[in-house]
Amino acid sequence: MEGAEIELRDVTEEDLPVLFEHQHDPEAARMADFTSRDRDTFMAHWAGILTDESVVKKAVLVGGRVAGNVVCFDHGDRREVGYWVGREFWGRGVGTTALTAFLRQVGERPLYAHVAKRNRASVRVLEKSGFTLVGEEDDGLLLKLDDV
Repeated sequence: MEGAEIELRDVTEEDLPVLFEHQHDPEAARMADFTSRDRDTFMAHWAGILTDESVVKKAVLVGGRVAGNVVCFDHGDRREVGYWVGREFWGRGVGTTALTAFLRQVGERPLYAHVAKRNRASVRVLEKSGFTLVGEEDDGLLLKLDDV
């Protein structure tokens, strides 16, 4: 992203109000095919994430502002990556830059990502970061990263 430095750091409790607003955005939720959580449910969900040492969780900062998050977690028998970027940061390379930096920090392979079929922008971010489409599930696409 031109002009603003993109950084990753551990997610803190202080980031949660901003992350809540990101997932509560109706357009973002529609794009991700995601049902937004109410505040209490969201905070309880993230309280569990913050205490789970198996989850790698990074806040994405743009010019020092929280712009989103990237996580890596167990999902069944596979490790998955997920990310969310606030709508005001869309289309500026934030997702690709943040995910690429995150993948340099997380050396585990293979990694998977599940994406809503309609979310072509997210598929493109994943492909730019080295993921390839490996399948289609009822509720989305499955992409895999073997190596970078």
